[in-house]
Amino acid sequence: MRCSAFPEDLIAAQSAWERTYRSLADPVHRERTTVLRRRLLELSVQVWWHPYWREAGTGQRVALRTAARELEAGAG
Repeated sequence: MRCSAFPEDLIAAQSAWERTYRSLADPVHRERTTVLRRRLLELSVQVWWHPYWREAGTGQRVALRTAARELEAGAG
């Protein structure tokens, strides 16, 4: 389910953030923690400073995370 209220690049960055966070928590990726942490920081900056937030209210951040999780659940 794609939420039209959010720009596609913002949804994509949040979805990538969710995947990276899960990978970081997975013991299988123990050898890649530095790379995954750097990626998580890059994605955090992309999501946090996206131009969409100039217009949107703060409650939309939770809605973004929810939409990204729903998208991931539908894809998986």
